[in-house]
Amino acid sequence: MAPNHLSVREMREDEKPLVLEMLKAGVKDTENRVALHVLTRPPALLLLAAASSGLRFVLASFALALLLPVFLAVAAVKLGLRARWGSLPPSGGLGGPWVAVRGSGDVCGVLALAPGANVGDGARVTRLSVSRWHRRRGVGRRLLAFAESRARAWAGNMGEPRTRLVVPVAVAAWGLAGLLEACGYQAEGGWGCMGYMLVREFSKDL
Repeated sequence: MAPNHLSVREMREDEKPLVLEMLKAGVKDTENRVALHVLTRPPALLLLAAASSGLRFVLASFALALLLPVFLAVAAVKLGLRARWGSLPPSGGLGGPWVAVRGSGDVCGVLALAPGANVGDGARVTRLSVSRWHRRRGVGRRLLAFAESRARAWAGNMGEPRTRLVVPVAVAAWGLAGLLEACGYQAEGGWGCMGYMLVREFSKDL
């Protein structure tokens, strides 16, 4: 998409339902892959087997005892992802949320930023989603460039000569991870459960 056909501005009140649907759609695209990744780790398989064995003494159906823990675990993973990335973010110290808008007025992407938890941590991307109809058209790169400029301006106002931008990415979101690596971001840790990574954090010094 040509740069002059795309602009970034703050989200308007009447755009909240559309932005919320875009965020939910972005989570739905990856939640099944994340759930599969989580539930096929050896510790998770062991816990599911133990839960199924316990339920066999309570439930009359062997199939129900086998499948119920899996369904509950998948639901828990999906609910966690939707609560973290599928909802509208609160207004942070960096303003926003912002939306990417085509020349025709169509909203095709959303971005939200927040300051890091500690001094010197820089800024964090808390929401980054692009409409599936406009992916691979440069919208994500434009939103990242805008996020970097906002982070630099915020750091300058705080009296910091340099800063960094951190973008958390679900472990199965390969498309976003590839975009960040192409834009100069590097994977630096993350967080997970039982020794397995669930969310990777990509950062870039600005």
